[in-house]
Amino acid sequence: MALPPEIRSELDQLVKDNRVVLFMKGTPRAPQCGFSARVVEILDDLLDDYRSVDVLSNPEIRAGIKEYTNWPTIPQLYVNGEFVGGCDIVQELATSGELADTLGVVIPEVPEPSITITAAAAEAFREAVPNLGDELIRLSVSKGFQHDMEIGNRREGDFVVESNGITIAIDRRSASRADGLAIDYVKRNLEGGFAIHNPNEPAQVGEMTPKELRAAMDAGRVHLFDVRPEEERALAAIEGARALDRDGLQQLASLPKDAEIVFHCHHGIRSMEAAQYFRAEGFTRLYNLQGGIDAWSLEVDESVPRY
Repeated sequence: MALPPEIRSELDQLVKDNRVVLFMKGTPRAPQCGFSARVVEILDDLLDDYRSVDVLSNPEIRAGIKEYTNWPTIPQLYVNGEFVGGCDIVQELATSGELADTLGVVIPEVPEPSITITAAAAEAFREAVPNLGDELIRLSVSKGFQHDMEIGNRREGDFVVESNGITIAIDRRSASRADGLAIDYVKRNLEGGFAIHNPNEPAQVGEMTPKELRAAMDAGRVHLFDVRPEEERALAAIEGARALDRDGLQQLASLPKDAEIVFHCHHGIRSMEAAQYFRAEGFTRLYNLQGGIDAWSLEVDESVPRY
C-alpha cells in the first residue's frame, strides 16, 4: 500500500525534528501493550525526555509508520532521524550498551554488586542446568524492579559474581539495583520456585477488589485513574475515575508520593503496568483494580456496560 504524501511528510517532520522518537501504543505513562511498555522502561532508564507518538490515537500514523520504516510491528524507535529497531532489537542494544552510545548517554561507573545465592537455590540451579558450558546465568533488574533470569553468554561490560558455586552475570544498568540481592529456592506444598529478595525494591503494587474500591471511594480516601484510551472510556466508565491523559498525568504528578492511588483498565493488565511504572517514580501506595472495569460491572455496578 502506497504511503500518502501528507502522512510521509508528517512522519518526516517527526523523525527529523526530534532527536529521539518512539512510535508506540499508548503513552509512556500508560503504555497499551507490553512491548511498548518494555521499550519505555529502557528509554526512561537512559533519558529524561524524548518524543513519543501514540499510534492508537491516529490510525493513519499507525499504518503509515509501518510502510515508512518497512517494519511490520510497533513500537519503533528512531534516533537522530534513523530507525533503530523494534522491541527485541532495542532490548539487545540496551543490554550490550550500544543503545546508550547511540543515544549519547554515558552510563555512570558503578561498583560490583553483592549477590547472595542460598545453598537451596544453588542446588536448584545445578539440577535445572547441569551443563552450562560457556554460558552462565544472566540476571537483570529493570528500573521498575522486574527481575529476570535467563541462560546466556557473558556480554561486554557485565559484572560476573559468584556465590555458592554459581556464577551470575549482571549488566551495568542493573548493577546498582541488584546490590544486596539474594536468590533463594522455596518449596510450597509439592512445588518449588526461586524467590528473589531485593532490599532496593520499593513497595509492591497492591491489588484492590471492586468492593474494596467502592468502600475506599465512599470514604473519599483514594484517587482513581483510568488508563484506557478515549475510545474505550466512551464505551464504559466508573464514575469518579480520572482519565490518565495529559491533564490526568499533571494531577497525578501533583499528588503526594504517599497518596493512595488506584489504576484500572478493562481487565487489569494495562493498569498493572501503569501502576508499576509509577511505583518506580517513587509513589508508595499504589493499587490495581482486580479484574478491571469488567469486574466492577459484575460485582459493584451492573449499570456499567460490559464490552
